[in-house]
Amino acid sequence: MLPDRFAVVSDIHGNLPALQAVLADMHGRGVSQAVNLGDILSGPLWPAETADLLMGLNLPTIAGNHERQLLACQQQPGGPSDQYAYEQTSPLQRAWLAVLPGALRIGDVQFTHGTPSSDLQYLLDDIAAANLVPAGLDTVAQRLGSTTATLVLCGHSHMPRILQLPGGPLVLNPGSVGLPAYDDTDGGYHRAQTGAPHASYAIAERVAAGWQVQLLRVAYDWNAAAAQAAHNGRDDWAAWLQSGMVTRRGLDIDADTSA
Repeated sequence: MLPDRFAVVSDIHGNLPALQAVLADMHGRGVSQAVNLGDILSGPLWPAETADLLMGLNLPTIAGNHERQLLACQQQPGGPSDQYAYEQTSPLQRAWLAVLPGALRIGDVQFTHGTPSSDLQYLLDDIAAANLVPAGLDTVAQRLGSTTATLVLCGHSHMPRILQLPGGPLVLNPGSVGLPAYDDTDGGYHRAQTGAPHASYAIAERVAAGWQVQLLRVAYDWNAAAAQAAHNGRDDWAAWLQSGMVTRRGLDIDADTSA
């Protein structure tokens, strides 16, 4: 079972200093448990070092689309983010990714990376005018399907969001620890932009009335992360990491076409 108060992280994308800052912030707030919603290593940053840290922590963790895409690089080359992470990680680290479940239920808390039916579909977001915008109640309910969970945790869009479904669960996307902006062509060209370079995560707490949530933004050395991305040939990532905005079109995130 999960404690009544725990942290939620997602979409780390190999950003080790962002993850370290989030873990330090979490512990500073007296939170000892975190859960991880996937898209863990893919990107031009520190995939092997991030894997080592997380394997040691042994958090409740699910796989995102990028775990699937990274592992598929064994059969044929993938997009730049997945291929780089594949080449930098060890067989042991990839074996750890390979056994992660695609979804998880712990008590009355449900984990999904995208939606229950697709790790590439946004749960709390729609695409409008090439940007991600909050999806409506009916749309989210349809995508989620029936569940008896009181809290549903999702990631994938990198956009911090909370939505209470009437008569249903609270749905939470904590945002991205490691990548505050990206662009993608899956579903039509669009941008995800948080507007700031900070690492995002959330703290969920069970209270008498249900669940309460803090969406948190943590400062870290994003210039060092941007320098690492640029060193590895990804000026698109460098721009995204420094601004939280899509100031430069990218190459490959979800359907191997953007981050």
